[in-house]
Amino acid sequence: MCRRIAVVTGSRAEYGLLKLTMKEIKSDSDLILQTIVTGMHLSREFGSTWKLIEDDGFSIDARVDMFLSGDSPIDIAKNIGHGTIGFADALERLKPDLMLVLGDRYEILAAVSAAVPLGIPVAHMCGGESTEGAYDDYFRHAITKMSHLHFAQTELFRRRIIQMGESPEIVFSFGSPGIESIERLRSEFWNRNRLEDELGLKFLRPLFVVTYHPVTLGGDPEKSIKELLSALDEFNESSIVFTYPNSDAHSSIIIEMINDYVKRNPQRTISVKSLGQIKYLSLVNECDVVIGNSSSGIIEVPALWKPTVNLGNRQKGRPQASSIINCEEKKSEIVNAIYKALTPEFTEKAKNTELEYKANDFSKRVIQILKSCDISKLNKKQFYEVEF
Repeated sequence: MCRRIAVVTGSRAEYGLLKLTMKEIKSDSDLILQTIVTGMHLSREFGSTWKLIEDDGFSIDARVDMFLSGDSPIDIAKNIGHGTIGFADALERLKPDLMLVLGDRYEILAAVSAAVPLGIPVAHMCGGESTEGAYDDYFRHAITKMSHLHFAQTELFRRRIIQMGESPEIVFSFGSPGIESIERLRSEFWNRNRLEDELGLKFLRPLFVVTYHPVTLGGDPEKSIKELLSALDEFNESSIVFTYPNSDAHSSIIIEMINDYVKRNPQRTISVKSLGQIKYLSLVNECDVVIGNSSSGIIEVPALWKPTVNLGNRQKGRPQASSIINCEEKKSEIVNAIYKALTPEFTEKAKNTELEYKANDFSKRVIQILKSCDISKLNKKQFYEVEF
């Protein structure tokens, strides 16, 4: 009997990391893929990216709409509860044998919270990590404790999961799905001319890709984005492609300020709700510097041999390559960091950086575990004691 694997995706970034594994599940005769979309995928404001999933040949088996209204902290808290109800209904209807999730988003917390009382084992990708500037840290570790199989991106993260009481027998380190995507998709990258035609923007030099997400622990998004945009004014001969932030608290402030900036600089800037995986990786491959506070600047961008200017504390706690320049969210520091990233010396350094994240045939190795694990035993976890 085929094993039903429900894969949950709530954002464009999650889907990009899950896509190769989803393809492996779909093509495996022993598995049945069930796709559940939620969060930003279903939001017109964030590009209705569920369409990308269907364009890639996947059928959507359930849609869980989590957004009520607004993006204040109380709205996010209510969205989690609303989403848990929706996931309970979807999982009861689909009756998967196992649910596969990735990362640290509150949408995934809602999905896992519904799966546990229904007795559906959870496989979690990308646990054991730390992002000290965001409450995603809390969600990630909570998801870890409610999960039954773990696929960590590095051996350090694997050890952290074991330190949280998870048995070594169910914790694996098969590398990074993002790095695997780069290695397998590099031949499909778009060239500069195709990107310019698609985006409707003639690239000047330097070309910046900017992704800035709300800092949900102690951040002031309006002040921070103002400092960033003021810094970018110092590079008035550059081209800038802004990508939208995640749907976290206060994301609307960031979107509004970015779009106002683009309106004031229409000849050299553009904001994009969602690029999709190939276009995003192709754009990074073509750009001079990636700027912001996204995990892609820490994990994927170094593998494309490009400099990253990482702002603030949102990604603090992740291992970092030498191609990453960290700076405070202050105009002067951001300007200095960008100038440094543009120097020939640092550009050359980025081309020779040692990567902290590897590929290691991630998706195929995950599939083997999903196929071979004894599901009947997964829900009966014991706390693993680590000797100090």
